[in-house]
Amino acid sequence: MEFKEIEKAVSKTANDYIGKYDLKYDADTILFKLYEEIGELSEAYLTAKGKSRPEKFVSAEISKKKLSYELADVLGMTILLAKEMDIDLEDAINRKWIIKEWEK
Repeated sequence: MEFKEIEKAVSKTANDYIGKYDLKYDADTILFKLYEEIGELSEAYLTAKGKSRPEKFVSAEISKKKLSYELADVLGMTILLAKEMDIDLEDAINRKWIIKEWEK
């Protein structure tokens, strides 16, 4: 799947969720959801590394799956924020990470 297709699919999923629960999303809401997802990612990471309370420990397989979902949530919210702010995220990643425009 190409990046633009991923962006479109993420937006559709978000719009379906927003419609189902009658929510209103704007850049502020998306940013705060991103913070929330980063917190959940941190918790999943600590659990995966065995650095959380023992009652949170799960198998390595479940832990890795949870961590992957939280990474996906962070990426999804980042994609939504970029769209809301009219930023071409694929272009920004290319300029920042691939061609390293900032070094030139």
